[in-house]
Amino acid sequence: MGKDKLARFAAIKTFENVLEYERNQPFPMRGNWHRDFFKNDNPLVLELGCGKGEYSVGLAKMYPNKNFIGLDIKGNRMFIGAREALKLNMTNVGFLRTRIDFIEALFGPNEVDEIWLTFSDPQPQKPKKRLSSAIFIERYRKFLKPGGLVHMKTDNDLLFEFTMEQIEEHGYPIVDYRPDLYATLETETDPAQREIFSIKTHYEQLFHAKGHVIKYVCFKIN
Repeated sequence: MGKDKLARFAAIKTFENVLEYERNQPFPMRGNWHRDFFKNDNPLVLELGCGKGEYSVGLAKMYPNKNFIGLDIKGNRMFIGAREALKLNMTNVGFLRTRIDFIEALFGPNEVDEIWLTFSDPQPQKPKKRLSSAIFIERYRKFLKPGGLVHMKTDNDLLFEFTMEQIEEHGYPIVDYRPDLYATLETETDPAQREIFSIKTHYEQLFHAKGHVIKYVCFKIN
């Protein structure tokens, strides 16, 4: 591991906006994020696989009356978003370094309002590990509020087609469907939607530069 990564891992352990969780440990924040971390009752939004935290921080800037948590296992990437949030004195965004597999231990019933899956690993050989698989949807169901939203944004055809198959198979209501996101933005009249989709992750910029079509779907699971 390089010196920069080691330095970042050491640094985020001192960041007040970053928590860490290891398997089979008690997690006192579960069910208490509003009271103990954000100290308000504003809606809570998760970004799973947040990478450098572009969406978590970007959305938190746009929506000061919502709380955001970026979750990822790679602390050296998370460091970038967490450091930016600290520099800007942002109190409505935090980060959680852990594996998404442990998510049931991290949030209590009806604690979360929305989930963002931004450029998730398509797991070509392991469909059950895809973040829109039935296994993960059932995990989300345990803490997502009734009517809560799941957003997926990806460039990967395999993952997007799989997600649409899951939506159809399980009857999840679709709220928004854009198989070519950027094409729809050319005629988008809702300024809030245009603003949300103006946020681009590091990987999104790379993929788009290579000519990949960016896809988006928003659906409910309850």
